[in-house]
Amino acid sequence: MTAEQLISFARGAPSLDIIDVEGLKAAAARAFDADPAGVTAYGTSVGYVPLRKWIAEKHNVSADQVIVTNGSLQADAFLFNHLVQPGDDVVVEKPTYDRTLLSLQNLGAKVHQVTLQSDGIDVDELRTLLESGVRPKLAHIIPNYQNPAGITLSVSKRRALLALAVEFGFTIFEDDPYVDIRFRGDALPSMLSMDSDNAVVHASSFTKTVCPGVRVGYLVGPAALIDAIAKKATNLYISPGMVSEAIVHQFCVSGDIERSVQTVSTALGERAQVLAESLRKHIPGATFTEPDGGYFLWVDLPDDVDVDKLFPAAMKKGVAVVKGSDFLLEGGNHSLRLAYSAVTVDQIDEGVRRIAAAIEEVRA
Repeated sequence: MTAEQLISFARGAPSLDIIDVEGLKAAAARAFDADPAGVTAYGTSVGYVPLRKWIAEKHNVSADQVIVTNGSLQADAFLFNHLVQPGDDVVVEKPTYDRTLLSLQNLGAKVHQVTLQSDGIDVDELRTLLESGVRPKLAHIIPNYQNPAGITLSVSKRRALLALAVEFGFTIFEDDPYVDIRFRGDALPSMLSMDSDNAVVHASSFTKTVCPGVRVGYLVGPAALIDAIAKKATNLYISPGMVSEAIVHQFCVSGDIERSVQTVSTALGERAQVLAESLRKHIPGATFTEPDGGYFLWVDLPDDVDVDKLFPAAMKKGVAVVKGSDFLLEGGNHSLRLAYSAVTVDQIDEGVRRIAAAIEEVRA
């Protein structure tokens, strides 16, 4: 592999070799055959109705609790715009997804980052914050294989969070696009499924299980909230993309989705393992938790490695990473987020070698 060829650990997207292109082509043909009128028309702001119904059944809720959107990032945006006013308090994990941080800051929210431990958000720290008088509109939580830290929220903490939400009157926004990409351990119940108080709004996406290009995500929540968001969606774009949603629907009802999840999970499980081995071999001072699923591994480098300097040095050597500081209001200067989803196994070791070489350069 030549140095010119960029090896990218920057993007949480599946590589082309693990996307079921043939299955998607067949699903597209079936969608146009089965429902030409529905696929080609404007449709409705709640999304392609048969897909909405499929998602509702998957989550054991009624269809009026679901809105299908253009990717889960838009689902996030709809919820944030609906609930958060300038000056409102919101809670996010520390670290958290950089775009979440950005969109909440752009809305003028007062963002409180609460420490992420090896089993999820520190619920004691959150309780202390709440008892100090902070009344958040929502707490944004990525429960499974968290982006960027790769951490999974334990069942006991899921229960504790639900209790806090009820006691202090805030919404838990369960942002869960990685849940199906599991390498190890058992599937844990979603907070949505554990919630009996309408405290949870849940988002997910087909980006990580089917492919990013479909841009199909969704929100599940109380019917009144979903209805209010659907009215805003109508004004914004009349309806999301019916063609891609109908393709995803056919892909799901045929059972191809299960096969796709299996393909992606198997490939990413292997990549995560190889990445961990390469880090141990080439960057002995690095510490990290191996994720049980998902797309990301968070690495803490020794204190004498500044990622602001490392980032351009690594780019020069043909390897792209994301700085830990992007995911935090402060700190993260010695940390990296490495996505192992778009790199093939044979690229990983070489990519880590390049990072190690960049580290040596920065130290010198």
